[in-house]
Amino acid sequence: MTWKLTWRNLWRNKRRTIITMASISFAVVLAIVIKSLQEGVFNNLIKNVVSFYSGYIQVHKRGYQDEQVLENSFVLSDSLLKKIQQPSVKEIVPRIESFALASTGNTTKGCMVVGTDPEKENQLTSLKSKLKAGAYFNKNENVALIAEGLARRLYLTVNDTIVLLGQGYQGAIAAGKYAIKGIVKFGQPQLNDGLVYLPLATAQKFLSAENIVTSVALAIDDPENLDIIQQSVASGLDNEYEVMTWKQMMPDIENHMKADAAGFYVWTGILYLIIAFGIFGTILMMTAERKYEFGMLIAIGMKKIKLGKMLIAETVLISICGTLTGILISVPVVLYLQKKPIHFTGDRARAYENFGFEAIFPATFNGDIFLSQAFIVLIIAMLIGIYPLWNVSRLNPVAAMRK
Repeated sequence: MTWKLTWRNLWRNKRRTIITMASISFAVVLAIVIKSLQEGVFNNLIKNVVSFYSGYIQVHKRGYQDEQVLENSFVLSDSLLKKIQQPSVKEIVPRIESFALASTGNTTKGCMVVGTDPEKENQLTSLKSKLKAGAYFNKNENVALIAEGLARRLYLTVNDTIVLLGQGYQGAIAAGKYAIKGIVKFGQPQLNDGLVYLPLATAQKFLSAENIVTSVALAIDDPENLDIIQQSVASGLDNEYEVMTWKQMMPDIENHMKADAAGFYVWTGILYLIIAFGIFGTILMMTAERKYEFGMLIAIGMKKIKLGKMLIAETVLISICGTLTGILISVPVVLYLQKKPIHFTGDRARAYENFGFEAIFPATFNGDIFLSQAFIVLIIAMLIGIYPLWNVSRLNPVAAMRK
């Protein structure tokens, strides 16, 4: 009976009820959209970072991460490939990596030689999209792709020949010359000044390391399950291998993102304060308007406790209705921002693009965000709903009816 009476009482003054619900709905929409954008920015940043080179997960011989030399390599057998393959692993990219001297004429510069499967590498890092001149290579060619900065320093262009000199597997001399089929550009200066890509078989022959790789990079279907997938892959391998996530391989970037996340938490706290004051202002207005009504009810015999229960019921109903409405409004808004993200313009956009990042501000559609943010706003609204109770407990009915 109390809930039925409360519901009817709410719609006795439709304007006041709608304004209160609207303030809560707006708060829910604001909280969900901002949190979705925050998560989207971080997820997009991670995607950009791992698509540069590392991938989300890598498999090495134990100790390779600390001492990246050819001697810490391993044979990639069919049985090992089967153990690495998981339902959540989309692509397995074998690589062999080593340092060498790149030379042409009288000019020499150090570089990192990366032997990889061209098609699989493109699936992981979109290497083909970074091509600025020439054509992409395939696994059966005896050619090279070189980074733009390295090509500029060595005065090389497409169809020129690059000579590579270094130390191969188990101290063998590594020497080879390769036609440059394409030039790729990386936003990260360290990569752009020193990368040379060779087909995997060509690089293995150059380094006298047949069937040997230094790492296997993995593309996964759901970055949210990164740690679970890592544990799943590691559980199927012997102790001689190490399975590492991008966070473990690049701790500096992980720490930087944690620092940025802390800054976002501060802004989120400010947002909740703004939301709280907005809802409180609406509740304050509603309470002031109903002072005469409260005074009259107390004067004709309604106990303050019963009136308080009715106000609690009103607060609960308004808060729930406002929260549900906010969630319903948020769904199409977040979906739209996910499919059509906000694009940066001007200098900021150019800075992002120069580093190979997408100049976008995307949103993430995550059910947990909707529930958590709606719950937080609901709690804020319920806590603010205590104010009318406090006001009624101190109310003098005679003074209230005079006003």
